[in-house]
Amino acid sequence: MERIRNIWKPSLSMLCVLALGACSTLQRDRAPEGEIDPSAIPDAVPKVEPRSRYGNPEFYEVNGERYFVLPDSRGYVERGTASWYGTKFHGKRTSSGEPYDMYAMTAAHRTLPLPTYVRVTHLDNGRSVVVKVNDRGPFHDNRLIDLSYAAAAKLDMLDKGTAPVEVRVIEPVYSQPTGVRFDPATPTNVVQDGVEATVATPNEEENRFYVQTGAFSDQRNAEMLRSALSESGAGNVRIVEDSTTDGRVLFKVRVGPLADRKTALRLKEQLAANGIAAPHIVTE
Repeated sequence: MERIRNIWKPSLSMLCVLALGACSTLQRDRAPEGEIDPSAIPDAVPKVEPRSRYGNPEFYEVNGERYFVLPDSRGYVERGTASWYGTKFHGKRTSSGEPYDMYAMTAAHRTLPLPTYVRVTHLDNGRSVVVKVNDRGPFHDNRLIDLSYAAAAKLDMLDKGTAPVEVRVIEPVYSQPTGVRFDPATPTNVVQDGVEATVATPNEEENRFYVQTGAFSDQRNAEMLRSALSESGAGNVRIVEDSTTDGRVLFKVRVGPLADRKTALRLKEQLAANGIAAPHIVTE
């Protein structure tokens, strides 16, 4: 494996960065002494996190190759070869600034934003793990992702060193926002910080207001968010299918209809303050 250091240098009006981190696969690395029980290692748990201050430039260069960091990870699915890294970089700083822990469920990727949570599936044996991408790499030809020692152990790929995998981004499931509760006895009422607002019935007014809480290319992620909101007592949460100009289908999760724009705006602000990424108001 090869150590990648952070080097900033101007290029026209932009900055190129050489990503630091416990990543790449050019020098020798090895497993720790002794064995671990893969079944005792829990997967990473996706959660809402801000982008790392480090490791997310517009682009960076390694060994003369330029890599562009993706502006958004939603809908990312790719197949390729996984490798792993272990003791050589244990405890050293990753591209996100976090220390590398070979016993944690983490990974390195060249272009996904840091952090991103992904499910990695071993295509030969069907095993899968969820890891947090917090590092850059691998910078070896034909490699898609570099896994921690623990993640590689769970996938049963330590002996061979590499494995064919599918990498699929997982969107975090948001919990019910603090300060917003739904009255199960009267599902048409929303209570926000002690102030009650009436939810509109379909024919109450010409314009019906909704708060959209997410849009996903993977329907399973939309179903997970809808389920989480419904279980919190949100009441009328639905998924709307919509086609983009390039022919892709998006699954949009919406709460409502709500009585008026003021009610929708207050709900939007509460959702945003408590972890829902970029909720916005839509009308029908």
